[in-house]
Amino acid sequence: MRNGLSVDVEDWFQVGAFERTIDRADWPALESRVEANCDAVLQIFADAGVTGTFFTLGWVAERFPALIKRIVAAGHELASHGYDHKRVFTLTAEEFAADLEKSRAILEDLGGVPVRGYRAPSFSIDARTPWAHPILAEQGYAYSSSVAPVVHDHYGWPQSPRTAWRPLSDSDLVEWPVATAHVAGRTLAAGGGGFMRLLPYRFTRWAIARMNEEGHPAILYFHPWEIDPGQPRVADAPLKSKIRHYSGLAAMAGKLKKLLDEFDWTRADALVPAQQERARPWRAAA
Repeated sequence: MRNGLSVDVEDWFQVGAFERTIDRADWPALESRVEANCDAVLQIFADAGVTGTFFTLGWVAERFPALIKRIVAAGHELASHGYDHKRVFTLTAEEFAADLEKSRAILEDLGGVPVRGYRAPSFSIDARTPWAHPILAEQGYAYSSSVAPVVHDHYGWPQSPRTAWRPLSDSDLVEWPVATAHVAGRTLAAGGGGFMRLLPYRFTRWAIARMNEEGHPAILYFHPWEIDPGQPRVADAPLKSKIRHYSGLAAMAGKLKKLLDEFDWTRADALVPAQQERARPWRAAA
């Protein structure tokens, strides 16, 4: 079974773990490593003969337009991660709509391709944002991968489905969560990122294989900074944030290469039509 491969294109200083430590106003003055790290990811994908989806911040695209062109030229899908990594539940509906429009305009102008996919920063579409999916549908997005059906201190909508679902009855828009594992009555995150860095490789491999056995493609995600163990350290960050961000960096590239070798991968939009056909409607209980 083919699975969805995705990258959340953001720099090391733009992550949720440091959002209370690093001021956004300081971003332009910090050492940027996103372009070099993305180029390393592009090479890993090229070596493995796979294509993926790059959910990209508009902020990054503005500063590295040549990177956007390289992503598209290599055959990957260009998708939106919003403009500057503000969590959706911190925005009003009007602010969210404006953020979508701004980031999409930047990406489409630089990439020269339509942008039909969206992933919210930090999986921040949840029960607090009932307006988010209608706005995505109004703006013509085909899919979102923005809901995490897990319990987590930074995000999560644990009541939501583990597989692709339809948030609206009058739209083909699908919400496609990243891979999870159902263990002992609990839904555990297993789709990449920090969980892939911190947990044994065999758990991620088992979770993806299990989803495939259940008849569903998995979608994996990671960030370019996660294959960069030499990135700057934020000395004054809370200990929990340091553990969350820096653990397992040295092993991540190796784990990624093994997954690319053991499973069949493609860009998310190649799998969306099948997800649209089989996805069932779901709405949170009032």
